[in-house]
Amino acid sequence: MARAHRTRVDVAFLDRARDAVCDAARASRVGVVLGTERWVGEAVRLTALVVAPDGRVLGHQDKVQLDPTEDAGYEPGEGRRTFEIGPLTFGIAICHEGYRYPETVRWAARRGARVVFHPHHHEPEQGAWRPTEYGDSRGSFHEKAVLCRAAENGCWVATINCAIEGAPSTSAIARPDGTLHAWKRYGEEGLLVSDLDLDLATGLLAQRYRDGLD
Repeated sequence: MARAHRTRVDVAFLDRARDAVCDAARASRVGVVLGTERWVGEAVRLTALVVAPDGRVLGHQDKVQLDPTEDAGYEPGEGRRTFEIGPLTFGIAICHEGYRYPETVRWAARRGARVVFHPHHHEPEQGAWRPTEYGDSRGSFHEKAVLCRAAENGCWVATINCAIEGAPSTSAIARPDGTLHAWKRYGEEGLLVSDLDLDLATGLLAQRYRDGLD
């Protein structure tokens, strides 16, 4: 798998990009969760790089649950983790795994995550219906799933898509009760900025889950 994907990964470019992001985080005093790729041994993984406001790399969350179309080019990651920046404990579920594997969000919520970030890349399909309002019933299940991940775990979920014209999903924030807190207009470049009340993220339902139930 690694050899088949090798020609599409420029390690020097990724290193320069990482350093530039770290410099920008330090200059702006902001934390960063960046979707990217990385080599682990002889294989390539899809991953999220986490950078602290002082520019330090806090680590990675690799994509554990690959979409079937990614099997030929990537190796699945191993293990999950939470991160801390200031008062915030958070987790990360990447694209397909956050939509199709609710356990990825629950894992983080059960370990104290108040927010789960969900970076994804959702491209439009030719001739597909184009939404103008978040969670429209005429659209796919994806945006509804984001609201479910928040409600079933009692945590904030911040989902982030690229600004792609005609994309079937967009960047948004779901409240711990599963309602929509904020969203970005489809295909529009920019920042979605919002204050979150972390005390609302009790994680109650996630904590009440009884492992091993049939």
